[in-house]
Amino acid sequence: MEGDNLATRTATAVATTRRTYGLPFVISASSAGTVIEWYDFYLYATLAPFFAPIFFPSGNDTASLLSAFATYAAGFLVRPFGAVFFGALGDIIGRKYTFLVTITVMGLATVLVGFLPTYAQIGILAPVILVALRLLQGLALGGEYGGAAIYVAEHAPDNKRGLYTAWIQTTATVGFFLALAIILAFRLNMTAKDFTTDAPLFAGLAGGWRYPFLLSAILVAFALYIRLKLRETPLFARLKEARQSVTGAGNWASESFGGRKVGVILLVLLGLTAGQGVVWYQGQFQALNFMTIYLKLSFTQAYPIMLWAVALGTPFFLVFGWLSDRIGRKIIILAGCLIAAITYIPIYQQMTEHAHVTRDATGLITAANPDTVILIALVWIQVVYVTMVYGPIAAFLVEYFRAKVRYTSLSIPYHFGNGWFGGLLPLLFTGLVGATYPEGVKNAAGQLLYVPFLQNFMGLPIKTDFSLRQFNTTGDPNGNIYLGLAYTIIVALMTVVVGTLFLR
Repeated sequence: MEGDNLATRTATAVATTRRTYGLPFVISASSAGTVIEWYDFYLYATLAPFFAPIFFPSGNDTASLLSAFATYAAGFLVRPFGAVFFGALGDIIGRKYTFLVTITVMGLATVLVGFLPTYAQIGILAPVILVALRLLQGLALGGEYGGAAIYVAEHAPDNKRGLYTAWIQTTATVGFFLALAIILAFRLNMTAKDFTTDAPLFAGLAGGWRYPFLLSAILVAFALYIRLKLRETPLFARLKEARQSVTGAGNWASESFGGRKVGVILLVLLGLTAGQGVVWYQGQFQALNFMTIYLKLSFTQAYPIMLWAVALGTPFFLVFGWLSDRIGRKIIILAGCLIAAITYIPIYQQMTEHAHVTRDATGLITAANPDTVILIALVWIQVVYVTMVYGPIAAFLVEYFRAKVRYTSLSIPYHFGNGWFGGLLPLLFTGLVGATYPEGVKNAAGQLLYVPFLQNFMGLPIKTDFSLRQFNTTGDPNGNIYLGLAYTIIVALMTVVVGTLFLR
């Protein structure tokens, strides 16, 4: 294992922490900022179906949605680059100052999305700027998670590291919950037209989708105020004093990637974080997309289901973090991946069954009178899978890598696994499902080959028959809405095999 013995290094650090401001403050300050960063990052994914036609007006619902999801995925694709850049800063300069920068960049990018003019107002510049802001979000998040997880872990006692870092693990889901709740609050207080319109900012309640983005300014200011009160972690300060920290770019690169270290990072990626990433996004974002896009539950039907499932599932992050202190981290994570892979198809079939979909004469389906309680239970099961794979992972990664390059070494496999394997899931799920109807393979491949948002920029043609109507059917010759699960299942099973055979 690459990691040093944290037990011998954190005794003095924990004592120092207790003399200054205590672990509860460390956890709450780190978690509050990270919740807000996740809130900012996931606003885009949650609101994408609403503003897709405003920024990507192709004249086709599916093309616009794929373009929005591709821009969403772009934020994930750059997360590993943020991990490298901010990881270097965190390992050379320090943990605290690095994640002050990340939350500032994230907040500014999110607020600017709220002010961004639409395609109708500034033409092609609108999606170009939107992509640029999304890339800034991805870079910032690439540096945020590692900093927060390490900050808590380097203060925590060895025998409770899983439990304490599990608080950081709740932040992604809590941020998602906060985004859903705020969006729902705005949506319920205005008409659908006012919420989705491309009217100028502050035109009454019109353009209501913008306000959750603008609210981020207040949340980020609060997070910065709290984080400015934090000091550098005692463990990193001791490394600095002992001249054992990395001292420059050359030293950092050698310590992070020299020798067999790249192989270790790759092993952690394929044997842990890739499966964790797809289970996380399948159980939360894609569960919501499945209900709204494929089963046609209304906004006011699907969002409360998701909110209840997330609220009821979140405490299990702490349960599995605590359990990992007793039986180990890897066994819980790989068990979650395996159980999820085995049960996803029957769960999603039951979701379709209990949505009570009806089909009109053209084949388009709608959810007539869904069984809300059963749907909450089915989504909650998926959220529990999320807590199994995600709750213990921060402690595992912190313990796996040495303190002097921990920020970088932890962040890279985490953000490749979550950013690339997990972040691409909505786009690949949509493309795979679209490929199952007549002519769908050709059209879906064309969408994914050229990348939809680049098609918009370059003026490339988009197939107008690539329609949501076609794959809103279940298992007939017009399409199969379960095929998208194949990607999630394959990656989760790959992680189980690689992690079991090769990961210590």
